[in-house]
Amino acid sequence: MIKIEDYDVYSFDLDGTIYIGDRLLPGAVETLEYIRSNGKKVRFITNSSNLSREECKERLERLGLTIQLEEVVTALYLAGLYFKEQYPAARVYVVGDDQVKAELHRQCIETIDDPAKATHVLVGHDRAFSYDRIQHAMNAIYQGAKLIVINPDPICPVPNGYIPDTMTFAKAIEVASGRAIDQIIGKPTHYYADRLLEISETDPNRILIVGDRLETDIMLGQAHGFATCLVLTGVVSKQDIPKSRIKPDYVIENLSELFAFELPLEKSHLFEQHL
Repeated sequence: MIKIEDYDVYSFDLDGTIYIGDRLLPGAVETLEYIRSNGKKVRFITNSSNLSREECKERLERLGLTIQLEEVVTALYLAGLYFKEQYPAARVYVVGDDQVKAELHRQCIETIDDPAKATHVLVGHDRAFSYDRIQHAMNAIYQGAKLIVINPDPICPVPNGYIPDTMTFAKAIEVASGRAIDQIIGKPTHYYADRLLEISETDPNRILIVGDRLETDIMLGQAHGFATCLVLTGVVSKQDIPKSRIKPDYVIENLSELFAFELPLEKSHLFEQHL
């Protein structure tokens, strides 16, 4: 099983890994305390397109966790950073919840309502997604705007099942416009991996990614040299693993088994896989 000294930075996805809805998942508190008590770093890496770093920190604190802002990376925050670094003069038409515009404004990026003036279309999770928004976005793209997507997740786990996520909306716009997506910000992209390395200040092989999605969390590690641990409290079931080309280094039922410090040795071995 994983030993605490094996890695210097333990990076956790949020939805389906640390919590679902307003409920912490088993082992979250104890695991984070154990990591910190051993002098290791914790990072929270979410593909959320409607949580700023500050909002993410506040949400985790409401659930009873102790968080430092510099430990948090959200795809929404990185979307703002992407424009700040690559296109500081961009005029962005947003397809997304209000938090998307707020984050862009926080990073001094202009948002506009007139698609004819847009240099970019940015797509996030959008509870008000509509025919008009598709039409406006596709018209902006017809006139040369680039299509940027905050994360590649098609669905998101919630207490009673799943809800549509960013890629569901992005694909509708991609089909309507006939233009391929120009850039995806969230896991498992190089952009996300590079930012994680920057804030981790260590070598890739000293980072463990813990998450519930093969195609984002585990692929992030597989593509960029991080070790990976799949937790079965979110989207993926144990039966899904043999069907996928994406193989985690470890598989656990929930976070209480990450170090197996509260489980009999023979039980923890049932869920350990070195693939």
